[in-house]
Amino acid sequence: MGERLATMLVLSFILIAPYIQPPWILSIMVVLSSIVMYLIPRTKLLAVALVPIAILFGLSILPLFVFSCTLAILVMGEVIFHESGDRMLHYIIQIVSGLGACVLVMFYLDTWEPLVVIFGIVVAVLLKAILCGREDALMIEALGVAMTMFLIHELNYSVDLALIAFAVIVAFSFGFFSFRTGTADVSGLFSGALIGIVLIVFADIRWFIVMLAFFILGSASTRYKWEYKQQMGIEQAKGGARGYLNVFANGSVSAASAVLWGVSGSPVFLALFVGSVATAAADTVASEIGVTGGDPYLITTFERVRPGTNGGISIKGEAVSIGSALLISLLAWILGIIDLPVAVACTIGGFIGTNIDSLVGALMENPGLIGNAGTNFLATLGGGVCTVAIMILFQGIM
Repeated sequence: MGERLATMLVLSFILIAPYIQPPWILSIMVVLSSIVMYLIPRTKLLAVALVPIAILFGLSILPLFVFSCTLAILVMGEVIFHESGDRMLHYIIQIVSGLGACVLVMFYLDTWEPLVVIFGIVVAVLLKAILCGREDALMIEALGVAMTMFLIHELNYSVDLALIAFAVIVAFSFGFFSFRTGTADVSGLFSGALIGIVLIVFADIRWFIVMLAFFILGSASTRYKWEYKQQMGIEQAKGGARGYLNVFANGSVSAASAVLWGVSGSPVFLALFVGSVATAAADTVASEIGVTGGDPYLITTFERVRPGTNGGISIKGEAVSIGSALLISLLAWILGIIDLPVAVACTIGGFIGTNIDSLVGALMENPGLIGNAGTNFLATLGGGVCTVAIMILFQGIM
């Protein structure tokens, strides 16, 4: 009963929002209603989540469209969460119901921004998967959805609805296949889909193919001598299934490159993208195959260390890393994303990025200053930046 009352109350805010001026008046109404909702059983978390969204709207930070769609996505997600017992079914229904609710909001407000809506819904289910069981999950979800939609809204990036639909179908198909084959968990499914949509919408399908090649290389190398790695205790956790941390650590730089390329069209971001993916592929393959090449050397002291030690390098690992970076770079060249000199720069940058990963692992991860995800992120960023620097150097020489 409490959830239905809260749902009706939130939907009423969406209906009256266009007619309440200035926005801070509605903001006060939402905050006061949240105080009442907090006293009703099973609506406390929703009440708390509404407050920061209302304040941001009242301060005129969130536009009306983003505010209304955030409320719609939030309340539909909560209704489905309480009604559905199957987690995967819950996510599917939340996506469909959230999309339906936001379409109605778009018609009601006479504002057509499907790209903003799609990103808001994907972030909602992703955060639901990541934060499941946490008491502050709903408030974080609300802020995450609102800020994501606000960012996409502010970019004012125009794209055809057909391309958005294509991106969603391709990205989610890939994510679901990864989940079904055990190479990604639920959070990996949605985070991978999010990055896939970014790549296709802001760049094109060729960028997604390059990222897909990295995924295939990484998955294949993870299965390489799996039994041996199990015996040594150095196999990937969860059977090699990637979660959101792994996806974002290896894909954040490439996703940012796609957005910056889509907005600016600067060739610098082509190099940054391919260089970061080449680094991710080279590092993953080097880690998974290199550990089977005997005791490695620590990159900072060249002392012998156990396989799997952060910062450990081996001849086998270095060889497969440069080979993987070359494969990614050649694929990007064949697809016409970059020219041949940039492909050479990406190969070198990817190899350098792999060794940046080893350095960061030895100097920062081993002492516990950062985790593996932080190491991977710094490596892909470093590899991408080095690629850009090498590309600029080549252009100066030529």
